[in-house]
Amino acid sequence: MTRPAVLARSAGVTGAATLTSRILGLARDQVLAALFGAGSDMDAFVVAFRIPNLVRDLFAEGAMSAAFVPTFTRRLTLHGKDDAWHLANNVINALLIVTGAAVVLGYVFARPLVTAYAGDFSRVPGKLELTISLTRIMLPFLTMVSLAAAAMGMLNSLHYYFMPALSPATFNIAMITGAFVLVPLMPAFGLPPITAIAIAALVGGVLQIAIHWPSLRREGFRYRPVLDLRDPGLHQVLVLMGPGTIGLAATQVSLFVNTLLATSQQAGAVSWLAYAFRLMYLPIGLFGVSIATAALPAISRSAAVDDHAGTRRVVSQALGMTIVLCLPATFGLVTLADPIVRLLFERGRFSAVDTASTAAALRWYAVGLLGYASVRVSSPVFYAIRQSRVPVIVSLCTIAFSVVINILLVRVMGFRGLALGTSLAVLANGGALLLLLHRRLGGIEHGPLALTFVKTIVASSVMAAFSVGVQHLLDRAVPGGGTVAQVIRLTGAIAAGLVALAAAAKSLRIREFDDAVAGAAGRLM
Repeated sequence: MTRPAVLARSAGVTGAATLTSRILGLARDQVLAALFGAGSDMDAFVVAFRIPNLVRDLFAEGAMSAAFVPTFTRRLTLHGKDDAWHLANNVINALLIVTGAAVVLGYVFARPLVTAYAGDFSRVPGKLELTISLTRIMLPFLTMVSLAAAAMGMLNSLHYYFMPALSPATFNIAMITGAFVLVPLMPAFGLPPITAIAIAALVGGVLQIAIHWPSLRREGFRYRPVLDLRDPGLHQVLVLMGPGTIGLAATQVSLFVNTLLATSQQAGAVSWLAYAFRLMYLPIGLFGVSIATAALPAISRSAAVDDHAGTRRVVSQALGMTIVLCLPATFGLVTLADPIVRLLFERGRFSAVDTASTAAALRWYAVGLLGYASVRVSSPVFYAIRQSRVPVIVSLCTIAFSVVINILLVRVMGFRGLALGTSLAVLANGGALLLLLHRRLGGIEHGPLALTFVKTIVASSVMAAFSVGVQHLLDRAVPGGGTVAQVIRLTGAIAAGLVALAAAAKSLRIREFDDAVAGAAGRLM
């Protein structure tokens, strides 16, 4: 099997599990939208979960992937499993101490923290107090997901992709179950129904740890309550995690700023942006994160033995595959935003106004999809090749740009400007990283990648045109607002677009598209 096919198949394995998780994530969002709509309770939950989630994305999943996976892979490649397990135990125990302290501090200072973040919530009676309460309940999620991220990194380095990528599914299952089982019980305890969702989030965090443990035990890992501060590997992880946190911060800080600015907008703006971002994040999880997860161990192994040619090859393959998967997803989300949001969410307390507002935010978020995915692929590479300062500098510049552009655009476009500002910032982040990565690696096949980009734009335009045409035909042929009619119209439009995309990609001879299809087909065989 060729190297591109190997990468495609590994990404396909991750993508299959991620697809399951994301489908369950959509089901979770549908349940929450039906129960709570885009009102004050949902706004409070989004803000409360954003605080531990921000730290998780920056510190646990982002920095852990950037710092721990290359270090663990290097230790595994050069010294074997026993030394790698020793490093893993040191990192796990360090995480327990650091995140445990963060949880305690967060609990103590929850009120000033939430007030500084969402002080405008005080204009709605009880909304600020509810947000503070939910924040305190969900803070331990940080420790749980930090441990899950460490376990996921170990398994990826050992060529396990399916179960780690499936772990978010357990979180979504816990949230859905909590919505049906715990929400009705809350009034009996004198608690708001949304409290059940916060409790379910903690249960989901525990399940994310548990799903990794059987595979790790089979590989020989045993937890030891030890912390060897002299371990050079631990030093390397800790040294890299600071820059790693900053290097991957731009997107998450943009989201944080978005939420902060959205609290000053009309009621529901926080929820509209959250629903839209999660929809946009579906293709990022399926494509960008899956490709990055599959590529990083291979990049780390090449970097560990100073195989620069191998590093360039894997990076170029990953970027090419990112282009051919993310650009069509962007065109699809922009074209079909309204019917997608309507079908998924418009029921219960989620109104037609909520649909229009969420779809508008989704279109602007989708503009930056390729930027999000390219950052996921390119940023960890700098840590693997021990150039950690580069993504730090780029991220700091991007954060400054993001804050300025979001403040300007929110005044002109309201909450929609926050989605557009985030997309512009992440596109700038991704572009700068790719340019600098090209220089650091001595080339990443920029000519073929540029050609692939242009060809994919053409193919995606054809796809969008066919999708819109079929959608208009089906609007007349299958009228009505029922779920079945909506499913038929949306499925028909998506199917027509995919057929047109495949035909256009074949005509334009987009090699990476063939590799992606071959990887997915290999997973199914």
